[in-house]
Amino acid sequence: MNQKSFFSLLAVVIVFLTGIGGCKSLGNGALIGSPKNPSAAIFVSKQAPIMVSLLVNPNRLEDLAQVVASPQERRKTKDQLNQIKNSVLANTNLDYEQDIKPWVGEEITVAVTSTDRDRDPSNGQQPGYLLAIATKDAQKSRDFVELLFTKKAIAGANLVIEESNGIRLLSNSPRLQSDNKESGFAGAVVGDDFVLFANHPQVLKEAVNNVQAPDLNLTTSSQYQQALTQLSARKVGLVFLNYPSLSKEKQLDLATYESQIVALELNPQGLLAETTIVAGLDKEILPSMPTLAQPVKALQYIPAAVNLAISGVDLKALPNSNLQQFLAQVSPSLSITKLVGSSLAELQKNWGLNLQNDIFSWVEGEYALGKLPNNDWIFVVEKTPSTVEGIEKLNAIASTKELSITSLPLENQKVSAWTQLTPVANATESSITLKAKVQGVHTTVDNYEVFTTSIAAMEQVLKVNKNGSLAANSQFIANTSALPQPNEGYVYIDWQENQAMIKRELPIISLLEVAGKPFFNNLRSLTISSYDNKDQLLTGGVFFKFNAK
Repeated sequence: MNQKSFFSLLAVVIVFLTGIGGCKSLGNGALIGSPKNPSAAIFVSKQAPIMVSLLVNPNRLEDLAQVVASPQERRKTKDQLNQIKNSVLANTNLDYEQDIKPWVGEEITVAVTSTDRDRDPSNGQQPGYLLAIATKDAQKSRDFVELLFTKKAIAGANLVIEESNGIRLLSNSPRLQSDNKESGFAGAVVGDDFVLFANHPQVLKEAVNNVQAPDLNLTTSSQYQQALTQLSARKVGLVFLNYPSLSKEKQLDLATYESQIVALELNPQGLLAETTIVAGLDKEILPSMPTLAQPVKALQYIPAAVNLAISGVDLKALPNSNLQQFLAQVSPSLSITKLVGSSLAELQKNWGLNLQNDIFSWVEGEYALGKLPNNDWIFVVEKTPSTVEGIEKLNAIASTKELSITSLPLENQKVSAWTQLTPVANATESSITLKAKVQGVHTTVDNYEVFTTSIAAMEQVLKVNKNGSLAANSQFIANTSALPQPNEGYVYIDWQENQAMIKRELPIISLLEVAGKPFFNNLRSLTISSYDNKDQLLTGGVFFKFNAK
């Protein structure tokens, strides 16, 4: 099992986990999942960087996809799965349907066991890869392993049979004993429960030893067990990330949060990925954000047409919160403060604003931010005693930039515009006309102050009762209803309109998209929230909404 083969196997698991989400509707009767945690974790070291598990029989997910998807999608999904299966079994003369499907059980786990399996940096990075497949027929799985290695031997491979802790291991030895980069391939059947494969016999021996020495395997990790208690009761898959091990590979300083578990749960309208992040016992955790029992009312002034929205309470506290601390460590490119900063980038540039001092510092109540398709932005904040001071500060900054404050009527409402006046000579008269370029608009609506980057955007806000708000939009309600409450607010992203930005900030999405095309082809939006923060834990979720059938 070389690196290419391992990632093909990983792609199989990702396709099964996400491909079901590519179906246009899952239906209430179609939901499946398991209350069990990965049994194969006993083979995986506490130090392993990554473990990904499918916790239901892959045939059930594949059959479900065939039932609820359209005929065209069924063909595409089946063709894609067949291509990956054929790639994994290339040069083995084996057939998945005939040789593997009859004995595959209720779990498939793949793991990067180490970033350098021989722990010798002088010969380069040589990751260890492990595949564990639960078996429902021990004899058939043993026959499969024997057949696999027999065919490899007939094809000219050097077959090695040895025993480790009472387990019979089969492997292809390197062609040259001195060739440390020749990884070979190893397999074994462990009891009546699992078939194991690895990219090197040593990886397989260590996996077996992890069972014999329980203090070494992942199931005895207190952080792993702590995170598991927060997971969904019925999940189809699980992802475990060990940040200290990953940081060694990426040379990152992941100082606060040490591990993360993501549980995947099917929903009638999409896929819910709930995550628990565990901090080190001796690490300082910043305060949590205030939680909300329902979406903020500020969202009723955000038009339903927006393709990106961020909402919550107490923006002043966000930069120094545990949520921002985690995002800055793991995904700084898509942190909330950066998304807010990106939305107000033009204002920052034109006005020379410091977001933290000039805007965040006085937003103590509810807030909602939305981006319209034409890239205009709307910013709604609940009025508090500090709001008046905040507006006065913005007016003072506008004056230093030689912007005029103009009051004008709009939709039976008085609005204030920060404008840049430019003289325009009149060719036929001696008078000079002043041309006003709007740099921002704001007005008070009920108990909220609304800021927009254009008059047209403000007009949409003032017509929101007629044209519909995001808060009343059925799609947005479906997204937020899938996430637990209370929570710390929402980040709503229209996938089609923002996928270029997301791929730019998170390149791994492009890699996952190759593996899970049905998922991404039908993905309509994703909504992110965080909630239930306690005892060194930060929990949250992402709901992936798919196109309706």
